[in-house]
Amino acid sequence: MKKSHPVRRAVLAGAATVSGIVLLLSLKPASDPGSAAAAGGAAPPAAEAPQGGRGAGTGTVTGDAADTQYGPVQVRLTVSGGKVTAAEAVQAPKGGQSDQVTADAVPKLNQAAVTAGTADIDAVSGATYTSAGYQQSLQSALDKAAAAGSADETGAGGEGGAAETGAGGAGQGTQVLTGDVTQTQYGPVQVRVTVNGGKITNAETLQAPKGGRSDQVTADAVPKLNQAAVTAGTADIDAVSGATYTSAGYQQSLQSALDKAGG
Repeated sequence: MKKSHPVRRAVLAGAATVSGIVLLLSLKPASDPGSAAAAGGAAPPAAEAPQGGRGAGTGTVTGDAADTQYGPVQVRLTVSGGKVTAAEAVQAPKGGQSDQVTADAVPKLNQAAVTAGTADIDAVSGATYTSAGYQQSLQSALDKAAAAGSADETGAGGEGGAAETGAGGAGQGTQVLTGDVTQTQYGPVQVRVTVNGGKITNAETLQAPKGGRSDQVTADAVPKLNQAAVTAGTADIDAVSGATYTSAGYQQSLQSALDKAGG
């Protein structure tokens, strides 16, 4: 048998080595996951937390008035970015010893509401009834703030739940709106209305003068004022004879509620 020449063997060995290197290179992945950023490609970004969370809007919301043994308590909150930034008692027991109790308790309750951000706050010693009323009105305000935040998110997010604008104009959804409390010579008046399709479909009085002669005046005047509000659809209603102060307070609180519908 003819022997292979040494030079030929060297050439064949070199060719085999080159072939092997080419084969290995062809098997290497086209891109290295770890090198994407180094090569100029952007790595997948980490999920960002939503800004502000639920109810991220900023505004002022007033809770429903809570009746206590010593008088009504009502809380108003300022909410920013879904957090309570300020709290104030727009109504609190007054007169006699209540003045001192209120002066001592309310600032502490306001601070506790801001610190906690919830209605789960401790009662102030010596002001049990005021504290309970404060917590009740505070929870009402927080509920309204949460509802407003949900409505804002739905409106910004597309489908579902937003009030549609139809042929009848803006604000076709149903809204329940509570007017601000109006102080009168005989006591506070506060109105709540239900608005549907831009019209008042129901009106109710949450607070009205009471005690002594006021009980009879309120019992006679309030149903007439509620009916007048629904019929007129505005705060431009006639005063009820014999209930001038109550009627004026009713109109003022009613206008406040309607202004909120416009907002």
